[in-house]
Amino acid sequence: MEETWDVIIVGGGPAGLTAGIYTARHGLKTLLLERGKMGGRALEAHWIENFPGFPQGLTGHQLMRQFISQAKKFGVKFSREVVIGVNLFDDVHKMVLTRKGFYQTKSIIIATGTQKTKPKIPGEIEFKGRGVSYCAVCDGPFFRNKKVAVLGSSEEAYMEAMHLADFASKVFFIPDANKKPSKLGSIKSKRHPIKKHDKIELLNNNGKIEIIDNVDVSEICGSEAVNCVRLKGERSNKLEVDGIFILNDHISTTEIIQETGVMIDDTGCIMVDNRQQTNIPGIFAAGDCCCAGMQVITAAGDGGKAALSALRYIKSIKN
Repeated sequence: MEETWDVIIVGGGPAGLTAGIYTARHGLKTLLLERGKMGGRALEAHWIENFPGFPQGLTGHQLMRQFISQAKKFGVKFSREVVIGVNLFDDVHKMVLTRKGFYQTKSIIIATGTQKTKPKIPGEIEFKGRGVSYCAVCDGPFFRNKKVAVLGSSEEAYMEAMHLADFASKVFFIPDANKKPSKLGSIKSKRHPIKKHDKIELLNNNGKIEIIDNVDVSEICGSEAVNCVRLKGERSNKLEVDGIFILNDHISTTEIIQETGVMIDDTGCIMVDNRQQTNIPGIFAAGDCCCAGMQVITAAGDGGKAALSALRYIKSIKN
């Protein structure tokens, strides 16, 4: 995408929304990316009575609705997307990669909150970029006339599997073992288009096609690049594939950011100074991902500080 943003905020909880309120109000072109529901974990709060200005108390949902409304008022643009990577070209030019596209930006504010991620599949990290991908739209053309596997259970995963079928000679769709059968959604319907696609095979624990069931990927294997995926079930199954697309929302943004050189401590918390600046110029972090406070009020405060620091940074690179 040719459009360049002043600030991209990753995370739509109290920290990210507050940051957006501040940056947009000061005239910075602001895009907020959130993988799930806008409002983050604060939506789960049954009752909040210690947030200043609301002495009668209110639910987390009600409070976050106020945050969202205010951010929209000042012009924050929202998009529901999963961030899969960040590229740094220099101190000024940065790119945020999502499953939907690429966004150029001058600064980034990370406000992803705490993230519960499942253990990595053996081989996932080793073959990342060499057969392991998190974005069908981004990498599908690299697998033209090749066999690939898709791991996921969301409707997005189904759609991306069908997108891959436009390029690949064969697509093995593997429902995620970490999803309950009731969460597999409309794929159970006999009319689901993925079942009618002649290039897509749906697998269950036994490697069969007839029944949709949970499957566990036990290993991603290969030499120079991916050449197989092993499935764990009643009997061991080995799929000979040239790549695997992991299309779940378990990707840890902090790990992605760490790949850029941002410092993270032993507990997975992003390290920032008292202005929420990381060790990389133009990248800031706020809220629970910094492991300080773990409250709506402290997250909002961090978001405000990060936004003001981003404002100073944008001004400095324009001079």
